Amino acid sequence: MRLTMLLVLILFQVNRIAAQTSLKEINLENGKYKVGFQHYTTSDSTRTYSRVFDYTNQKVARPISVSMWYPSSQNGVSGQPLEVLDYFEILKEEEEWEHLPNEQILNWFYYSNTPENQKHLVERTTAYANAEFGKGKFPVIIYAPSFQASSIENFALCEYLASHGFVVVSSPSRGTETRWFTNNTAMEIETQARDVEFLMKEAGKFPMVDYEKMAIMGFSFGGLSNIIVQNRNDKVKAIVSLDGTERYQYGLLAQSAFFDPRKIDVPYLHMAQKDIPETVLKEDKIDPELNTKFQLYDSISNAKSYRLKFHHLTHSYFSTLGVLFENRDKRQDKSDSEIMASYKWVAEYALNFLKATLNKDEIALNFMEKGSSGNGVGNGLVSQSIKQPAKSAFRFQDFNDLASSQNYKNLFQLYDATIERHPSFKIPEGNLNVLGLQLVFNPNTSSQGINVFLLATKLYPNSANLYDSLAEGYLFIGDREKAIESFEKSLELNPQNQNAINRLEQLKK
Repeated sequence: MRLTMLLVLILFQVNRIAAQTSLKEINLENGKYKVGFQHYTTSDSTRTYSRVFDYTNQKVARPISVSMWYPSSQNGVSGQPLEVLDYFEILKEEEEWEHLPNEQILNWFYYSNTPENQKHLVERTTAYANAEFGKGKFPVIIYAPSFQASSIENFALCEYLASHGFVVVSSPSRGTETRWFTNNTAMEIETQARDVEFLMKEAGKFPMVDYEKMAIMGFSFGGLSNIIVQNRNDKVKAIVSLDGTERYQYGLLAQSAFFDPRKIDVPYLHMAQKDIPETVLKEDKIDPELNTKFQLYDSISNAKSYRLKFHHLTHSYFSTLGVLFENRDKRQDKSDSEIMASYKWVAEYALNFLKATLNKDEIALNFMEKGSSGNGVGNGLVSQSIKQPAKSAFRFQDFNDLASSQNYKNLFQLYDATIERHPSFKIPEGNLNVLGLQLVFNPNTSSQGINVFLLATKLYPNSANLYDSLAEGYLFIGDREKAIESFEKSLELNPQNQNAINRLEQLKK
């Protein structure tokens, strides 16, 4: 029989007792959409991989097992929703034990073969296999599982988000060379980051995906790879961390050449486990600082960050499979009812955060801002802190972003409004000159370049160089009269401007 795989870098728990939970008792309140589910396997031809139990050492293109939950319509589904056992069929495939008899699943993979767990396998979920896609476009969430875990580890949360109008895409956490991770943890973080980036591109192939509204979500080890992904992908608009290991192993992030906390410039939500009791800290030789220290959160300065601590959840219960199948640790775990109630709030906070950040939903944003007591969370269940981004000086890049968004029209009004909000802001003359020339010599944006130079000469009325550039712009678009006028103004300001002398001589022939 296979040994139970432990979550890396987290707690090793002993003295366990069986859990008694159910999907029905978690009682997630689905949204207006029926939930469709698809699972398929594709491959990344840029990397190689070996099946660990084939013993042939044969190299193949890296397989990417894709699970996708998505909104469907009432009329787009047929038959019965999936059973939990259907998800475990995917687990078997991803673990490369496709032909394992189902009666062996609970003996073979991770979880105790108890009557309670056997009942879970026949529970009905809310997802329908291969249902029709819903009408319209939906934001997309890329989910990164925990250490060597399956794409379906958080299926109830993924179904819940899909029912509220999100597409959720996940693949298993696999090692660089085989199913198993090596001892080179930094390398495995990069491998999972590349898998997430592959899924980002894969998601773009589906017409119902709104590719401009993309977030990443990860549990445990998946939190590390997601930080790397965000640091190097502008498409990521928000991060959800389900007790992500970036809280515990900041040093592993620091090993990546791609990591820089200053690059975290999108909203970040971290939901953390309860404080680890002193008894467990001593018995399991765990650093007590894990209860209080969070170096990454403290390092984020350019994004709004939310930090929640769930006082009734230990690490494993931020996943569906953990809530349903994990044995309980008598030393620290709360009751099953408290665990299920907390997991429901994890889902609720994830949903509202994603609606607030991707959909700009004001009600959801208000939910995130009110604090746990204002949202009806029971006393002592969750504590919350919010960190605002540090105020940075308004830059020329910020002004240019605003100007570009309005096609460089009404620049005088934009500048006046900017100065009213940012009195110390100054636009360097050189920046305006370069921007104007870049725009004016592009036939598609010449008029925009002229607008930039008109603003520039207003701000710097004694700049012979700016009038010379404006004149070149007028000449480029064929307005000889205004070109002559601007060259003459430049020459008035600088009688030694040879370019203006030469141009005027040519234009007046």
